[in-house]
Formats: sequence, structure tokens, C-alpha cells
Amino acid sequence: MAREELDALSEPTEGGDELYQRFSFVTDKGQEPYRIDKFLMNRIEGATRNKLQQAINNGMVLVNDKPVKQNYKVKPFDQIVVFSDTSPESTDVVPEKMDLNIVYEDDHVMVINKPAGMVVHPGSGNYSGTLLNGVAYYLQQKNPGISEETLPRFGLVHRIDKNTSGLLVLAKTDKAMSHLAKQFFDHTVKRQYLALVWGDVAEDQGTIRAHVGRNQRFRKLFEAYPDGEYGKDAITHYTVLERMNYVTLVQCVLETGRTHQIRVHMKSIGHPLFNDDFYGGDRIVKGTIYTKYKQFVDNCFAICPRQALHARTLGFVHPSTGEHLHFEAAVPTDIDTVIEKWRGYSKFVLKGKTED
Repeated sequence: MAREELDALSEPTEGGDELYQRFSFVTDKGQEPYRIDKFLMNRIEGATRNKLQQAINNGMVLVNDKPVKQNYKVKPFDQIVVFSDTSPESTDVVPEKMDLNIVYEDDHVMVINKPAGMVVHPGSGNYSGTLLNGVAYYLQQKNPGISEETLPRFGLVHRIDKNTSGLLVLAKTDKAMSHLAKQFFDHTVKRQYLALVWGDVAEDQGTIRAHVGRNQRFRKLFEAYPDGEYGKDAITHYTVLERMNYVTLVQCVLETGRTHQIRVHMKSIGHPLFNDDFYGGDRIVKGTIYTKYKQFVDNCFAICPRQALHARTLGFVHPSTGEHLHFEAAVPTDIDTVIEKWRGYSKFVLKGKTED
């Protein structure tokens, strides 16, 4: 079993795309009650306990069509399926020429402002046109001696969803990779996101603490589990920046970085992101029944045809110099325009209430 295949068992792809069945087992009638991770270690060549436990925590292991915890003990006639979200087909990073908005670069790291609509790395259904395809081409042009086989594959230390815009950092050396990965693990990387959410958020500030894991029925979706029965621990701090009647502009600070974390957490408290088609934000959640209001919202959807989420700031310690670096990416035009439209609409509604 190749290392890439083992890694694919435990590392969720950006955006949580299609899952692929990798292994399937049915225990016999005399099966002893082994822990699920121990059972799989004995069945999958080259699998490590750590990778398997990560896969179990990510909901990639189903027993009788349901996710299980690490301490689950297999029983006779259990049907066990192990999934991966990386296609069995090759996902080699093939260099492709494309425009990259490189905010910062030196011999150790690159900071890139990713546009909405771009997938970060090759994976299921996205083998070209990804950010890493563009980075591979860029690095190859800087050093023509680099071949496709020797292009760096290790540089991605975090990801943002396809339809989320904003900043992410890539490592250019093994040392930088290890240093940055530890900063993310220790939650010392500073990340602020700007989000437009449905509804009037009650508290000016708050913290959402709820595990995030795959939805038990719809595997492309993620779910908040406040009791921690599934998924991984996840913490999001939010601050209200502006209230506009039926929507609220919030700043979200990630303490952890789970797939779809902000989108899932905000939905869990009744405020899905504006135009988030995965989590119910692509319909009118708050507002009036009037036709003109529906037309206004549909117009906003057309202007910003994706979830209104932007990774605005990124701060970390440089892996070589020890310098504290901080970057900020301007709010993209689609989100900025929709915010302005909601400001105008909010003033219109307020004026009407005042006159009444």
C-alpha cells in the first residue's frame, strides 16, 4: 500500500468532495471483539494505528453504514468499509500556467491570495486548474531544472474551501513545512475570516464549541456535534461587525481548522452563511414575503454566487527568521458589493420603520 494511499485515508480534501471506497470487510461468525483500529491494522498492509485513528475520527470508517469511535470493538458479521476522499486515479500535480496572486514569497514560504472558485489541490474530480497546479508551474519557471517528479509536494499546511477566497501559506522546504505544521497544531497561527451570515446575531461576541465531522447520512456534508459524539473538536470565536436587519457581518477567528468549520458552526447557531448552497444559505432564511425583497435577495445571490466567506488575515512566525509576519487581503468585489447593497437595504427598512 503506497504512502499516498495511506495518507488519503486520514486527510480530508478541501471542500469535502466525493468519497471513494478503498477497503471492505465482513467479519466472520467467530470474530473476537478487537478494537476497530487494531482489526484494520491486521487487515490493511502498511497501515499505521495513527493513520487509522485519524481516518476513524474523520468519519472515513463505517461499520454497518454508521461512523464509529476509536474504541469500537468489532462483532461477528460486522460490515466494515474504509473510505478515502482521494480518487484511486493519479493525483500528481501537473504544472499549469495560471495567474497567481502571490502576496509574499522568499526561499522558505509563499503566501497566496486565492480567488473564489479555485480548488486548492488536485483530488476527486479536480485534477487540473487547482492552486497547486499553478504553483508547480510557477516554481518550474523559476527553476527549469525541476522535473514533475521532483516538484515539491509537501508544501500545503492548511486549506480553504473552493468557494472561499483569501489567504493561505505554503511551505517551500521540509524545515518550513515542519515549523508551520507545528504552529497550526499548536493553534498559534492567527486567522481572521470575514463572513456575511443570515439573521441578526444576538450576541456581539461569542464562541462556538462543537465537534465537526461528516454528516452520517450525506457524506459530502459536515455537521456540528455539540456533545462531541463524532468528529473532531472545533472552536470558532466570532465578533459582530455590522448588523443589517436580516443579515449580519461577522468576523470569525479560528482556534482550530476543521473542514467547513465556520460554515458548519454558524449554521449550528441558526446563522448559515449567505448563499452557502451546502448549508442552507442559498435561500431566503430571514426577511419578508414581498416580491421586491425576493428580487433583491436573488440579485445579491447573482452578484455573489458562492458562500460569502473570505480569509482576510493570516499571521504566523517565519520558520527561518522567527519574525512575526502578518498579511491582510482586501475583501473581494463580489462580497463587498453585496455588503454595500445590504447596507442600503437596511437603511431603507429603517427609514420605513421610522416613518411608520
